Amino acid sequence: MNRNSDPLTVTVPVGHMWHGQVRHLLMLGALLPGAWMIAGNHLGDGTWLGITDRSWFFAALGVPVIQQITVALLWRAQLCYGLLTRLFGDAGFIVWGVIFFPLLILRPLLVMAVGLADTNSLAAHGLTLTVVGALFLVPALWTMHSVKKYFGFARALGGDHFFERYRAMPMVREGAFKYSANAMYSFVFIGLWGIALLLGSQAALAVVLFQHAYIWVHWYCTEQPDGVVLYGRSPDQ
Repeated sequence: MNRNSDPLTVTVPVGHMWHGQVRHLLMLGALLPGAWMIAGNHLGDGTWLGITDRSWFFAALGVPVIQQITVALLWRAQLCYGLLTRLFGDAGFIVWGVIFFPLLILRPLLVMAVGLADTNSLAAHGLTLTVVGALFLVPALWTMHSVKKYFGFARALGGDHFFERYRAMPMVREGAFKYSANAMYSFVFIGLWGIALLLGSQAALAVVLFQHAYIWVHWYCTEQPDGVVLYGRSPDQ
């Protein structure tokens, strides 16, 4: 029995649980070797906090993979079967937040760790990297402000996969969302580029390239198809 006090009123197509996930794994399989090819020659000599740059690098790739596969599986299980609310009632959304947010917070922290273990490996002037890196933080911080003010972190967490009240909310077109319906993926991830540039690290840039590309894999393979089910159209329209 689903103990959700505000269940979704949509009909989920049969077989939607695995829709797009073969593409997801194929694209992931292409992105991981690419990140290694970009970073590999710059790894092996650095450490930070007594941990090698290679270990930080693999952690910085592994956490996004764990997070996005977890999102794909649990969002779909909730959307298709109401799994978390069947198990925990409305508190299933809180359980999901406890799973999701630590992994999300680790992503920029691990980019920073890679950069600190591999600092100054980029062949570019330090002042240029500092200025460009600082500028790249601006759209990320502005978008996070827009998420807090206009969108809400509960909705960003995937509230529309759990409760009808989130699905019924109008699309947001204020702040950063005025310029991109998917401002979080378009602009927030630019901040990760800023971190890598500030630290002058090619390995960190390889991690960021992977993370930014892989979040779009999540969008096209998981979130966009879910949006069609939830709203009858892609959420970026």
